[in-house]
Amino acid sequence: MADNNQSNQSHSELENAPAHIQLAIDLIMLLEQHELPKQTVLKALEIVQRDFENKPD
Repeated sequence: MADNNQSNQSHSELENAPAHIQLAIDLIMLLEQHELPKQTVLKALEIVQRDFENKPD
């Protein structure tokens, strides 16, 4: 029962977390599901970061 309460609390905290935290967690989960090599993920994230830094606000 304690595990279920802890899970509900964690889910509630995530729902109340800032959007950038929610997005980061979603991205981490997505990347982990693909089981890609760490260097592949890091290189891809560098490209994504540069792309978003170059977009107008």
